[in-house]
Amino acid sequence: MLRIVLAEDAVLLRAGLVELLTRGGHEVRAAVGDADALARAVDAERPDVVITDVRMPPGFRDEGLRAALELRARHDRLPVLVLSQYVATAYATQLLGGGSAPGGPGGVAGLGYLLKDRVGEVAEFLDALCRVAGGGTVIDPEVVRVLLVQQTRGRPLSRLTPREREVLALMAQGLNNQAIAHRLTVTEASVVKHSGNIFMKLELDPAEGNRRVLAVLAHLRGEGSPGRTDADT
Repeated sequence: MLRIVLAEDAVLLRAGLVELLTRGGHEVRAAVGDADALARAVDAERPDVVITDVRMPPGFRDEGLRAALELRARHDRLPVLVLSQYVATAYATQLLGGGSAPGGPGGVAGLGYLLKDRVGEVAEFLDALCRVAGGGTVIDPEVVRVLLVQQTRGRPLSRLTPREREVLALMAQGLNNQAIAHRLTVTEASVVKHSGNIFMKLELDPAEGNRRVLAVLAHLRGEGSPGRTDADT
């Protein structure tokens, strides 16, 4: 059983998520509707995992993601699952790239970013939540695709072939070579070859597991243009 703090400003969706999580055997210690209340609830409840939307009062822009960054700085490696309708590119890249609020620790362990409209099965959502709470990384392929598109023009990621970008997107979800091969219906040897090409072109250390995800997402963070503002996608 996980102890959860949930932040979602839509009342009906928040109530539905509480019911879903409770039926899944978990305990929702607090369900709030804005970023300030989220911060207070986490400080008070010290949950096993946080689920947060991106757009929240008062500005309805990226308050949820900024709150997640600040909470990860105050509570080292606090597992956070972002559940949103869109990709907030700047803060998503900072969060998934191991960033944190100024002065705080970073790290990609225990992070997830799922798009609400692309969650097809309740069981898959609950499994993703448990993986994040256990220190894993779960990222929707569409989130990775958007972040890749933001970084490709005139930068090293543009060196990748379409197939290598597919492999990179699955790699960033934490899938191993065998799982990637199964997803793309290719041989594992082919995935190994593509992975080697990716790491060579991006000058990344071919580490496995969450270290490999961290390397990929940290690279995405490092490729951003200085001073670039967040753009809704």
